[in-house]
Amino acid sequence: MTDVADNIKGDAVHEKDNHLESDFFRSARLARDKLDTISPSMCLAKWSQVSCHLPTGLNNSCYHPPLHKMDENEVIKNPAALHNTAYKKQQRKLMIEGVRPKECSYCWNIEDTDNFSDRHYRSGEPWAMLDFDKIKEGGWETDINPRYVEVNFNHACNLACTYCSPQFSTTWGQEIDKFGAYPTIEPHNAPEHFEGRNRPVPAREYNPYVKAFWKWWPDLYKDLKHFRMTGGEPIMDKNTYKVFDWVLANPKPDLHLNVTSNFCPPTEELWQKYLQTVKKICAGENVEHFMNFVSVDSWGIQAEYIRRGLHFDTMWRHVDEFLTEIPGRNSITFIITYNNLSIVGIKKLLEGILELRKKHSKDYQRVWFDTPILRQPDWQNIQVLPSSYQMLHEEAIDWMRENIETRENRLHCIKDFEIQRMERVLAYMRKGTDNIERKRADFWNFFKEHDKRHNKYIRKTFPEMSGFFDTCQQEALIW
Repeated sequence: MTDVADNIKGDAVHEKDNHLESDFFRSARLARDKLDTISPSMCLAKWSQVSCHLPTGLNNSCYHPPLHKMDENEVIKNPAALHNTAYKKQQRKLMIEGVRPKECSYCWNIEDTDNFSDRHYRSGEPWAMLDFDKIKEGGWETDINPRYVEVNFNHACNLACTYCSPQFSTTWGQEIDKFGAYPTIEPHNAPEHFEGRNRPVPAREYNPYVKAFWKWWPDLYKDLKHFRMTGGEPIMDKNTYKVFDWVLANPKPDLHLNVTSNFCPPTEELWQKYLQTVKKICAGENVEHFMNFVSVDSWGIQAEYIRRGLHFDTMWRHVDEFLTEIPGRNSITFIITYNNLSIVGIKKLLEGILELRKKHSKDYQRVWFDTPILRQPDWQNIQVLPSSYQMLHEEAIDWMRENIETRENRLHCIKDFEIQRMERVLAYMRKGTDNIERKRADFWNFFKEHDKRHNKYIRKTFPEMSGFFDTCQQEALIW
């Protein structure tokens, strides 16, 4: 296996089996071996990565484990406790001892299908490995500044994705206030669940977690390699522009600055404010790279159905405008939260992504995608689909293999690790699930009510899935 000389801005590849193996894929294999020198359940994300949901005072290491509470009194005294929580340290202890924490079941399920999981991919990234020796020597009790930080400052959002909740979307909150819970077998998004400790703190109110974050920020900033803002919708949040102003005033040429957005803000004026500010950041050596994660789960009207409030054509136009107007030091990653309504449109979406690669990737790869599996709510999980739907997924994989990276198509191709991730989705589908009748019943209960509230019609939007809908409707009648 020989290295290819023309590495493209860190996108190194190696010749293997008549195609090119990405450095990202190779790093996952190397990370697995290195993690095993500590334990077979070790994951550096528990130390090096954090997602802070400041409106609710919740935290997790990556987006797979359930969120857990941050101690309000502790973060006031020690803002670094936004990451180094007592609960998280206990999960670290389990990992060092070789025990699989239950909260990390997403990765264990993937690994049990003999595929690399995000534990390998995340731990194999350069920012995660920076502190490997320090983590190995310091053990589970060590406080550490994370290298990858994801922050949700505000839950204000103009979309109400079918799988989201009032914790992350004010639009969802308004719906629940008006109509109440969904009539699933266990009521979904019930208003009473979002009261008291679970109530997101509105941006206009005092929030001790946001205050603690800005107190922590100057010390955190010096160690950061990746900083990612999510929401809600970050384009709508004043804290996003506060971070941008800080970066412009304090350039950090080794920083990857990232934003997760629906790329469909409520006004064009707001979009232009965002676009022009990012253009300033990318104009000089203020950061190493600016990544925009764009959330979309299917193509066209089917994507709009899944993510209520999305205007697909506007989003796609904004992606094209972003890549055209800001030609360097940035890229786009589409986050495809893979759910059972994604599957009939996935190939069309991937074809669209490949066309963007051909148009905008000249000197380095500027258009990426990822396919994390939706697990909750469980009635939108892909495992509730009939096995015949696996053929649609296999067709998408076959198309990807036909367009796999070679020496001749370095930038206008599909990467091997992207195919591997889709293969692990297929393996996950094939495992099946328990309580499938209840989950299918709740699928129908939810979307029947969803369509009634919003003047939608799932059968018209997804005519290819009528047989599955019939099955779900029958299960709902039985339950």
